[in-house]
Amino acid sequence: MLYNNLSTYFREKYGKRVKKICIDGGFSCPNRDGKCGTGGCIYCGERGAGEHIVKSGGIRAQVLDALENAKSDDVFVAYFQNFSNTYADVETLRARYDEALCDKRIKALAIGTRPDCLDEEKVRLIAEYATRVDVWVELGLQTSSDATAKIINRGYGRDVFDIAVALLKKHNVPAVVHMIIGLPGEGRREAIETAKYISSLGVWGIKIHSIYVMEGTALADMYREGLYTPPTLEEYASIAAECIGHIDANMIIHRITGDCPRDMLIAPEWNRDKNKIINELRTYMKQRCISQGSLV
Repeated sequence: MLYNNLSTYFREKYGKRVKKICIDGGFSCPNRDGKCGTGGCIYCGERGAGEHIVKSGGIRAQVLDALENAKSDDVFVAYFQNFSNTYADVETLRARYDEALCDKRIKALAIGTRPDCLDEEKVRLIAEYATRVDVWVELGLQTSSDATAKIINRGYGRDVFDIAVALLKKHNVPAVVHMIIGLPGEGRREAIETAKYISSLGVWGIKIHSIYVMEGTALADMYREGLYTPPTLEEYASIAAECIGHIDANMIIHRITGDCPRDMLIAPEWNRDKNKIINELRTYMKQRCISQGSLV
């Protein structure tokens, strides 16, 4: 196997495919409301990475809508996706997470957030859910470089991220770390350094995102002004392959592409074809005998 993917992990654990319910939890982000910045990260749109979510009311309504045509033995993960889903007081968080776990077919709770939106009390709360369902927290690192973090307007330093990961480990909450290949000012070396850094943390999983320029973002303005050029598919596949080669063989790779709504995508055009991206990556890895952890 070239890499440990999430779908295989789920099939081995549950004996079947696990489906994802992407939830808009009604949260905001400290990088938008002025607490640590405004405007968000330069690649992030007005929905905070939730452009794919069709919101049909509150959290429970969204979940029940997704389950409407599901089979009685289907298995789901409730994924709080857009914005920062720990950006509220503990009682608000508890109420919203409980709302999502409204059906016995939901076997896992995934919470996307920022490291500067975690503290001891919130992590203890999240750890409580491990007695009911599988639970993990997803952190948007994107790059290990603080210099690049400033360019993309991330709003926190790597020291803040390190503290959050240590806190999650303290309470045995699995972490999934997001990275993006193709950020402004970064190439192969910087991406591999980020992959190595994430691997060194001993976290449960990683999401590798292909960069895309989406309408309504600061990155779109940079692209139109000639200040940014995304990598080619060939470049992305080769860099992603080498990143995977430097990732600990025991980590679970949750994704290897980034999905932009078709009507909002500006560039690169190859982002529209997920299967083509995966095939290009796998071909590159096979031709060069690269597998997860083989370059460590």
